[in-house]
Amino acid sequence: MRWAQEYAKSLRAGDTVLLEGAMGAGKTILAKGIAKGLGIGEEVTSPTYAYINSYEDRLHHFDCYRIGSEAQALALGFADYFDLGGICLIEWSEKIASLLPDRCKRIEIIRRGEYEREIVY
Repeated sequence: MRWAQEYAKSLRAGDTVLLEGAMGAGKTILAKGIAKGLGIGEEVTSPTYAYINSYEDRLHHFDCYRIGSEAQALALGFADYFDLGGICLIEWSEKIASLLPDRCKRIEIIRRGEYEREIVY
């Protein structure tokens, strides 16, 4: 959480960050920390069933785990978010690879134990 709050200071409007890691690695916790670091006061929750949660029109958190195809994501308007000027955090981004902007940042979370994580960025 603390690392994510600090990392948030490096982000600028229009950035897209791919959050990679196994189920339960801590991608949503990372998103919560980034939101806090950006000064967003809203409660950040997993968008697993909503697909995308937006916070203060500055942060858009995608969860593509349940997306069946890039066509489905396109029909749901996923690509539109990349042009809104906010920061996009995307979990399971490989499911929408062709829709992603050309330049994306990447954070990988590797679970090293019950309470230990390695962060590669």
